[in-house]
Amino acid sequence: MKSTITETIDLQAERFKAISSFIGANPELGHEEFLAAARLTEELESQGFHVERGILDIPTSFLATYDSGKPGPIVAFLAEYDALAELGHACGHHLICMMSIGAAVGLKSVIDETGGIIRVYGTPAEETKGAKVPMAAAGLFNDVDIALMAHPYYTYEKSGESLAMDAIQYEFFGRSAHAAAHPYEGVNALDAVLQLFNSINALRQQVKSDARIHGIISEGGKAPNIIPDYAVAQFYIRSASRTYTNELVQKVLRCAEGAALQTGCTLKTSNYEFSYDELRTNETLSSVFTDNLYAMGVKPEEIEIGKDHGSLDLGNVSIQCPTIHPFMKVVDEKHLLHTKEFRDLAMQDRALDSMIFAAKALANTAYDVLVNPELLKQIKAEFAAKVK
Repeated sequence: MKSTITETIDLQAERFKAISSFIGANPELGHEEFLAAARLTEELESQGFHVERGILDIPTSFLATYDSGKPGPIVAFLAEYDALAELGHACGHHLICMMSIGAAVGLKSVIDETGGIIRVYGTPAEETKGAKVPMAAAGLFNDVDIALMAHPYYTYEKSGESLAMDAIQYEFFGRSAHAAAHPYEGVNALDAVLQLFNSINALRQQVKSDARIHGIISEGGKAPNIIPDYAVAQFYIRSASRTYTNELVQKVLRCAEGAALQTGCTLKTSNYEFSYDELRTNETLSSVFTDNLYAMGVKPEEIEIGKDHGSLDLGNVSIQCPTIHPFMKVVDEKHLLHTKEFRDLAMQDRALDSMIFAAKALANTAYDVLVNPELLKQIKAEFAAKVK
């Protein structure tokens, strides 16, 4: 049946490439992906999927379903299609969405025989307020047996890890005054922000090696002759686990409270983006995907061990169901994600061909799980152990 999957995807490869190219040429920021969402949902409907738009009142989200009508696992493919500010599709999300949709269409060609359900989750804004977070919180993945997606890169890489992350904003409120005539009347909010940065820099000696704390001053005053009465710092606080990230957030909060106390300011904190949990790769499912790459001609020495690439909203999915997030080689030159060089190469024929290759690998992996109940048991046993 894998030959049927391959033939189905190959027959529609040019169509899938055209959709990916359209999205790549029309980049849209998170929660503004109206062109992409429309094009993707139209394609899924034309392929026989039932499509629900605006999931959880997120306008550019969707959930597409094909039910074979026979008992079997629920397979989820996840689609991302938001772009980066000023850089466009420098993270290759125009490829990701069609990897998943191509895989879903390929798997649909055999699922009436194997049994089961296919879902494609359209998940906006992965780069900022990732929709997978509220989707996971709402239980939309609770009944999913396996969740799969692949990410474009300059090499093959097994599904690995990601960092749990909180995005915290620290607002300091002081009192303005003339900086030369009456500085003693002022309460300097910018001083509080600077103290926060200094305290965090001192804190770094006492944190674990996987901790990442990095921030900016988004507001620091209006003019040098006015003592700032309002200043804002925004930080990403990350680590390899949600538990330790929560600890770090409390440590940084104490730094902020100390800065407010030292300067006489008042402090307000808030989350300016969603919190992401760490990715918990299901190694059993990951091995099935890797075996399919081998069967499709990728040599073992070409596939690297999974690494940490920052934070993913897919982490929140991975604590709800068995999940993988491998990286697929789509460019031949070593260019990092979020660069103009990668963006430009990811629009070329070589990248589009690799997108089709990835769709086949994802579909073949899902097929292996559909037809092997013992394999699914192993996947779920590992998931249960990791979640506990």
